[in-house]
Amino acid sequence: MKIDLNSDLGESFGPWPMGQDTALMASISSANIACGFHAGDPSAMRATVTLAKANGVAIGAHPGFPDLVGFGRREIKATPQEVEDFVLYQVAALAGVAGAQGMRLQHVKAHGALYNMACRDRALADAIARAVAAFDKHLILFGLPESELISAGQQAGLRVAAEAFADRAYERDGSLASRQKPGSVIHDEAAVVARAIRMVRQRQVVAIDGSVIPLEADTICLHGDTPGAADLARAVRAGLESAGIQICSLGQPPITRRLNTQNQP
Repeated sequence: MKIDLNSDLGESFGPWPMGQDTALMASISSANIACGFHAGDPSAMRATVTLAKANGVAIGAHPGFPDLVGFGRREIKATPQEVEDFVLYQVAALAGVAGAQGMRLQHVKAHGALYNMACRDRALADAIARAVAAFDKHLILFGLPESELISAGQQAGLRVAAEAFADRAYERDGSLASRQKPGSVIHDEAAVVARAIRMVRQRQVVAIDGSVIPLEADTICLHGDTPGAADLARAVRAGLESAGIQICSLGQPPITRRLNTQNQP
């Protein structure tokens, strides 16, 4: 059994550091790099690409709303055309930085409010998928399982990857619990490790109300901005490997169970 482990990195901005990028790189297989709109800046982008290359970690663009103050976690009423344009801008910017260092992007994962909105709003999901496909149809688009974002990616002819969150609580409909809810972010190391193993081996997760819901995952996200993120990532990787699960990026080898197999035009 195999799974990709991803984390949101490169979210420092100017003199303000964010996350534990160096330590996290040793535990993950894919890095989602902020592109300067919700977090990050050109120097942080370049430094994160360099760090990923040194650690053999695949890289992807992590575009978000133009909202540095709100860290991209506030919903913004942007039109689909605006979303398409600023996603294309961010993906192209990171691809340029990566290309200068001999790296290519593997995937695109929207950030924060943009991600959550696009998972349920088909117009926004289509806008993101169009931007990604216009830039490079070989890129993999991340989204919640069975979400509008996954469907839009498939319809646009993109490879897609269903993403699970071991350190976030789920509602019974498969959506992520709002960060405003108590218990929406799970900090207990043993609980996160157990959830990750269950996601891969049993393809299910226990929702915040105690119900058990099916969950198909190609990649599991561990947030890099939570306290103790590096220790948690090490524990999750060790737990998965102890359970006989191999950690590898989506391109090593490509996952075919969900990628590029459904609803193609």
